This record gives sequence, C-alpha cells and structure tokens, in this order.
Amino acid sequence: MKKMFLALLVISQFVIAQNKSKSDTTNVHELHDVFITANRTATLRKETPVAISKLTAKTIDESKATAAYEIINKTPGVLMVNLGNEQHMMSIRQPMTTNAYYLYLEDGLPIRPMGIFNHNALLEINQFNLQSIEVVKGPVSSLYGPEAVGGTINFISLKPSMNPEFKFGIQADQWGYKRVQAAGGATIGKIGFHIAGISSLQENGWMTFSDYNKDNLNVRIDYNISPSTRLISNTMWGKYYSDMSGGVNENDFYNRDYKSTSDFTYRKSDALRTRLTLEHDWNLNASSYLTVYHRNNKLGQNPSYGIRWSPTNNPTTATGEINSNNFKSYGAIGQHTQKFDFLNTKLVAGALYDYSPVTYWSYRIDLKANLNPGGVTVNNYEIIAERPDLKIADYTADIYNSAAYAQLSFNPFEKVVLSLGGRYDNMKVDYENAIDLSSGSKTYDKATFKIGANYNPLDNAGFYGNYSQGFAPPGITSIFRTKSGTGGTTGIAAEFYYNLKPATFNNYEIGGWMSLFENKLNFDYAFYYMEGKNELLNVKLEDNSTDYRSAGATRHKGIELGFNYKPCKEINFRLGGTYAQHHYVDFKVSDITTDALQNLNGKEMPAAPRWSGNSELYYYPEWFPNFRTSVEWQHVESYYQDQINTVKYSGYDIFNFRAGYRWKCIEIYGNIINLTDKLYAYNVSRGNLSASQPSYLAAAPRTFLLGLQYNFSLKN
Repeated sequence: MKKMFLALLVISQFVIAQNKSKSDTTNVHELHDVFITANRTATLRKETPVAISKLTAKTIDESKATAAYEIINKTPGVLMVNLGNEQHMMSIRQPMTTNAYYLYLEDGLPIRPMGIFNHNALLEINQFNLQSIEVVKGPVSSLYGPEAVGGTINFISLKPSMNPEFKFGIQADQWGYKRVQAAGGATIGKIGFHIAGISSLQENGWMTFSDYNKDNLNVRIDYNISPSTRLISNTMWGKYYSDMSGGVNENDFYNRDYKSTSDFTYRKSDALRTRLTLEHDWNLNASSYLTVYHRNNKLGQNPSYGIRWSPTNNPTTATGEINSNNFKSYGAIGQHTQKFDFLNTKLVAGALYDYSPVTYWSYRIDLKANLNPGGVTVNNYEIIAERPDLKIADYTADIYNSAAYAQLSFNPFEKVVLSLGGRYDNMKVDYENAIDLSSGSKTYDKATFKIGANYNPLDNAGFYGNYSQGFAPPGITSIFRTKSGTGGTTGIAAEFYYNLKPATFNNYEIGGWMSLFENKLNFDYAFYYMEGKNELLNVKLEDNSTDYRSAGATRHKGIELGFNYKPCKEINFRLGGTYAQHHYVDFKVSDITTDALQNLNGKEMPAAPRWSGNSELYYYPEWFPNFRTSVEWQHVESYYQDQINTVKYSGYDIFNFRAGYRWKCIEIYGNIINLTDKLYAYNVSRGNLSASQPSYLAAAPRTFLLGLQYNFSLKN
C-alpha cells in the first residue's frame, strides 16, 4: 500500500508539473461538481475534505434498477449486498454487515431517528423519484450525528420541473418480477409539484417462498412565496410485504436447489414520512431554513435470521421469534449559513430536536426441524407453537434526541481550504419494561469533531486530508432483549443489557483527485485508517449462556480508487474499487476457561473481502443515435466465512449487460443481470465450531429484465 501511495504522489506531481503552464480556464467538471451531503450546503468538490461520490440522474436513469444496490454499487469503495426483495447489508469501510454503522438520509434528513437503526430502511426508497445519490465514505457524525460511521448515503429527490413533464413505465423479468411506475410534475405560477409512484410485485420466483410486493408514493409541492423565500412540502408513503426465504445449505446451493427452509417467515413495513421546510435567502451571503417533520413506521417480522438451531443439542427442535417495532417521530431542524469576505469564510450552524415514542415486543415460537440425510443440515422447519407467554422483549420508550452543530471553512492561504466541524448529540430514553416491570431513563451523549484541509495547486488537481470522529449508541432493541432469550412465565428472573455503551470511532484519511486531457480522464483516491472502540461483543459465559458487552475494538484500513475515462463521445469507461483490511484488535468471545478460543484478537473479520469493485464500459454509437449499451463487472474477492478464520468463500466475478433505445417519447430497454449465469452467493456465513455448516445466501441465476417507458416533456 505504501508503494501504491508513493506512486500516486509521483503521478500527482507529474500532472501538476505538466499543467503549470496551462490556462486556468481549463474545463474541469470533476473538481467543480457540487455536493450537498459532505458539508450540509452546496459545496464544490475541491472544497470538501472527505471521500465523496455522486451518482447522477443519468446514471440512475440508465441503470433501470429493480433495487437500490444496482445503482449504489457503482460507487468506488461501496459494496451494497443484496439480501433479496430489496433487503440488504452494507459494506463501506466495514465488513458486510447489518450493524448500525451507516446513516441513510432522504434529502438530508435521516430516515430513522437515533437509536432505531434498521439496515433495511432503504426498502422505503422510491427509485423512480431520485435526482441523484451522494455517498460519503467514513465518519461524518460531526455533521449528521450518530451512526454516520462507515458511510452516509443521501438520496436526493426530484424537484418540480419548470415545464410539464410526465413519464410512465413498466418492467418485468422471467422470474415473476414486475413493476409499474409513473411520475410527473410542473410549475404553475408560484406553485410547483412533483409526484412519483411505483408498485412492484414478485411471484413464484427462482427461489421458493420469495414473493414480495411494494408500493411507494412521493409527493413534493413547492410554493415560491418570493424570489428569496420558499415553502417546500414532501410526503412519502410506503407499504411493503416480503417472504423471507433465508439461506440454503452447501449441498442445495451447489445443486442449484433453491428451496427455502421455511414457509412462514416474513417482513412487513408501513411507513409515512412528511416534512415542511421554509427556506429564506437573507442576501447573497446568508440563508436559513427550518424543517418540521413527522415519521410513522410500523415494522412486523417473523425473521428467518431469528431461527436458532443446533446440530448437537436436540437437533430436531429449533426456536424462532415474532416481533413488532412501531415508532412515530415529531421533530424540527433549523440551520443558518453565513458567508464572510474575510478569508472567504463560511459558517454553517444548526440544531435538531426529535421526539420518537416507540413500542416493541417479541416472543418465541417453537419449531420442529426436519433434517436432511446425515442429520447435519435442516431440510425445513415447521411451527409447533407460538409462545406469546415467552417474551424476548416487551417495552415502550420515549426517545428524545437533541443536537447542535457548527462547521467553519476558510482560506488561510491561497489554494488552501481549512474546514472545522463539531457537534453535540444527546439521546435520552425514558422506558417501561413490561418483562421485569421496571422503568427508568438512559442517556447517551457525545461530542464529535472533524478537521480537514484541501490543497488545490491547480484547477485540475487537488489533495485533502482529514481527521473525523464517529459514534453509534446501542440500539434500544439490544438493550431490552432478555439475556436468557425468554421471559414471561418461565419463572426465571430476566436480565437486560442496561450497561451497553456507544461505540466510538476515530478516522484518519488522506486523498486526492485529478483531471486530465480536458476532462476526458478523471481519477480520485483515498487512504483511510479507522479504529473502533466499545463495539458490541457476544460473550459466552461459564454456564454456556451468552452476554452482550460494549468492550470490543476493531481496526479498519484501506484505499479507495475511482477512475473514469471518456476518450470520445461514443465511449466511456468507469473503474472503481477498494482494497481493505478489517481486523479484530480486542474482541473477547468466551469467559469459559476450558474453551480453546478465548478471543479473536488479531483475526480478520468475516464477510470482509480485501478487494471488491465495480467497473463498467459504456457505448453510445453515433451511427445509431439514441441507443446505449454497457457491460458491467462486479468483483468480490474471497473472504472468511467464520470468525476464527478457518474457511473462506472464494468470492465471485459477475457481469451485467444493459441496453436501451429511445425513439421520440418511447424508450425500450433490456438488462441481463448475471450475464454468464454464474453460480455464486451474495454472502456465506458459518459458526466457529468445527461441525458448523455454511449458510449460502444464493444469488439469482441469469435474469432478463425488459422494460418500456414513455417520457413526455412540454418545453417552450
């Protein structure tokens, strides 16, 4: 890595030397890209000391994606793992995980309040309502608060068009998937509006018990009170239901026998988000906004990941759970931006208050495990009994989140931009636990900071460095789960995890970018080193039960590379990837003195491929106007399946093909996902015992998607 870093510095210096004599009027698009997410205001790339990428409306439109991962994986350093039916895990400066280390925003506002993270929150995103997607890699807790650790993804919605526009489309594949989508908007006088809706349905797919349906509607209304004052209303409504097929055993995976071990697991979600924003420009150097918002979410599950089965302890029985997590939010966020002539200074300051009452319950279900020949894997599970008397969790809580933040940027020297930022977050939880009949209050607070600098010796090359902090408080569902796994009428005094602490992270980063040959070639890179402390441990105790503790430590380091070359109008080539290492530093897994494995110190984290990347070659033939085609390559290197580093999954390389043709207002397109029909798994995991069997989250066979879209725009 040191050699690669030195090579990049040499190349950078060569570029600078070669361009010293060039005019400052060189058109450099990459350095002049405008980003919102990195600094909460419209900011040029060359003034942003973080690793940030932007997926444009063109990229989103040409992807014709059925799920968000098909778009987001085009970002260097990002691996969004498809779990089926728009469910996912994420890997940005972390292994592939469902942990609360990512922050998902919709137009700058978190989709979930602090303390109620859900890795599947992106189920609620409407892909037909996106103007762009911005991805910040690394901690930005000093700007957006907790959970902005591995990365932050901001989904920016379409605004009302000046002229009437309308589009309608349908798409379907050979595995029973189909979607209808429509969007339109216009501006009439002082009022603009945009409405977008999708309805997706999956039936009788390649995997048994894998149906789902999703309906989303987004409505935005802008009222331009005056040239300097605007009132903006956004409303999102979504409804989702999905079977949860889970993983398959090794034998079924390699035989392509894609059958679910359950026919009763599910996930369902109802979501409503609405916000009202008042924006005002005081003058050319000052602007403010105030947003009030409301969320209403209901999530119910009989999750496949909740099934517990052991081949050595009564292997014909198993347990599962049914749970429900419902919350509402009432909140406000205000922000002011002020520019000063002195050192070209810009100050951004704001505050947030969020009140989110939540109810959660979970109880056990008893299952029968029907085994495959040999008795080491399960053919299928059956429900024997639902046990609402055996509570795993049952609580109500009022969550009060408050925060204040400020960030300052200025030019202390020519071609140098210095950025400073800080934020204080306070989360108070007033709770009533129906299992141990307790009530009380817990407070989690943290001040986080960042400092960064940009050096831009030329218009077409720049460098940056930053130090940033991140933190993630324990999710309240972790706090209020019984240690024994059941409560209720068992007669056993339930214990809970009231002493869990927030995980904290320190990130050190340097990077740069350059543009050559009149913007035909763009290159960017980032090196990072991040340490995590007080991460959640699952420790085995002397009585063979388990305990959660906030005492783990991990280390994450790597390089992210992005390369784009457009030699002519017909051809565009994009290459992106990351090399990363994720290790346990202090990670205890057992207090049992006779266990051979006491801790995981020094071991590589599972589900952490060192190399991963996504590249694409686009072709827009001039001899065939309005036609496009591309071939995409997704690479995931091998990684350990278990924590003790004994077995690896080989990883995969897959190719996707996309093509489309537009004739007047009609567009027809086709995607071939997994072009070579490769057998691979999105994720493979197993326990640490020698007898543990792997679970394969099988990926779809070759899939042909066809679509038709009508696009109408009335321009003056």
